[in-house]
Amino acid sequence: MKINLVTAKTVLIKTGLPGADYVVNPYNGCLFGCMYCYAAQIARWRHPHEVWGTYLDVKINAPVLLKKELENLHKRLKTKNFGAVFFSSVTDPYVGMEVKYRLTRQCLSVLADFGYAGNVSIQTKSPLVTQDIDVLQRLKDVNVGLTVTSLNDRVSRFLEVKAPPISARLEALKTLHRKGINTYAFIGPILPHILSNLESLNQLLDKLEAVGVREIWFEHLHLNPATKARLYRFLKHQAPELIPEFERSDTAVYRAQLEQVIRRALAGRRLKMGLGKVIHHRDLPKKK
Repeated sequence: MKINLVTAKTVLIKTGLPGADYVVNPYNGCLFGCMYCYAAQIARWRHPHEVWGTYLDVKINAPVLLKKELENLHKRLKTKNFGAVFFSSVTDPYVGMEVKYRLTRQCLSVLADFGYAGNVSIQTKSPLVTQDIDVLQRLKDVNVGLTVTSLNDRVSRFLEVKAPPISARLEALKTLHRKGINTYAFIGPILPHILSNLESLNQLLDKLEAVGVREIWFEHLHLNPATKARLYRFLKHQAPELIPEFERSDTAVYRAQLEQVIRRALAGRRLKMGLGKVIHHRDLPKKK
C-alpha cells in the first residue's frame, strides 16, 4: 500500500454525473480495490503502472481549498447554493485512511461552517460515515448512501475485496436513519445473479426498507474495456464459471429485462427509484 501526500489545485469540480452538479474527492485512488470499479481507469492517470487498490493520494489541502472555492463562488454567484455537491466520484470518501487524515470530515465541516444551502450527498461503502453524524446534522440538506450489492458478505468479499462487509453497511444505514439523516441505498453495479435469483432482489429490498431506506439508486454494470479486462483476469483465476453471466449482463437485452424486473420488485413498496430509472453509462448492442 502506497500513501502519497499531495496538494490539489482544485477540489470543488463541476460534473456531469446524474443528480450532481459538483464533486469533491478528498482522495485519489481507493484502497477498497473493488474488481468492478470503473473509477479505477479514471483515477489512474497519476498511477499508470500501479494496481488499483494499492495506492491512495491524500489531498492534504482539500479543506482549505474547498473553503476558498466556496467563498469565490459565493462572491460571483451571490448565493450559497451552487447545486448538489457529491462526495465522491473517483474514490470512497470514507476509505480507511480517513481515520487518520479526516479530510472528508473536514470538508463537510467547511460546508457546514459556510452555511451551504444546497444538497450535499455522500456515497460510501464504509460505516465510518457514522462517526461524522454530528457534522452531518449541521448541514441544511444532506443525504447519505451506502452501496449494497448483495446481502451476502461472502459475495461482497469476493468482488469488493477490501471493502467493509455488507452487514456493517446495513447497520450504518440503520444508525443514520435513527439519527435523522436521510439515507439511500446504491445498488450498483447490479451483479448478474439478480436475474437468475429474483428472490435475492426482493430479500435485499426488504432489508433496505427495514433499515429505513426510502430511495434506491440502481446502476447497470459498466464494463469499459479496462474494467472488463481487470475483472475477467480476476474471474479466470477465482471463478471462471461466472464469466458467461457477466458477458450476458453486458447486453441491451439483459438491461431491458432487468429494468422490468426491478420495476416489478418496487411495485407496492415505499421505495423511490433514484432518477426514476436504472443508470447506465453507454449504449449496448442488441445481442443475446
